[in-house]
Amino acid sequence: MMKRRVLSSGAVMAPVPAVMVSCGREGETPNIITIAWTGIVNSNPPMTYISVRKERFSHDIIADTKEFVINLTTEELAFATDWCGVKSGRDFDKFREQKLTPVTSEKVSCPSIGESPLSIECRVTEVKELGSHDMFLAEIVSMTAREELMDENGELHLEKAGLMAYSHGHYFPVSSREIGRFGYSVMKPKTRKKYEAAKRARRRRGSRIRAGKR
Repeated sequence: MMKRRVLSSGAVMAPVPAVMVSCGREGETPNIITIAWTGIVNSNPPMTYISVRKERFSHDIIADTKEFVINLTTEELAFATDWCGVKSGRDFDKFREQKLTPVTSEKVSCPSIGESPLSIECRVTEVKELGSHDMFLAEIVSMTAREELMDENGELHLEKAGLMAYSHGHYFPVSSREIGRFGYSVMKPKTRKKYEAAKRARRRRGSRIRAGKR
């Protein structure tokens, strides 16, 4: 058995999403805050959360409006994602500074980020004070995705987006190479054979697409 070392407790979980959360109050410049403490907490209704330090500029905006948009990020958005995490909306118009496009959301009043592959519109249902952070529990009320990530059957393919993740202070690309899908460990041989054939076909299509771009 591999040796293990005991560490002191800390806020470590990896990888986690590095998302840009957009928010805003009517009549004010909308803001973006970079968040790593987020995830899905319920399926029906679909619910998520973000944890925000009380001193952050976006905290009071979200507390007042009870709305925000989680915008997934990509390798191409890495610089903007980091910049929006270290600069304050008190001092900068982050959309303008990073040349990001504010897009009218479907069901919330704050804008989504047009360059994001997937924007998740949220309404806060509860605020939990945890200590250094307040956790905003929220219901997902709408989502919008970049058109090029949708196939002819209306299925979303986020593996084509070039997503990135955050791990212990660093940003890393999320590989598009599929390891398996949910339930593949218990597939019947016939089903596994079809699955593997479909996976090889997707790889071939991806290779042809990449070759066409070069």
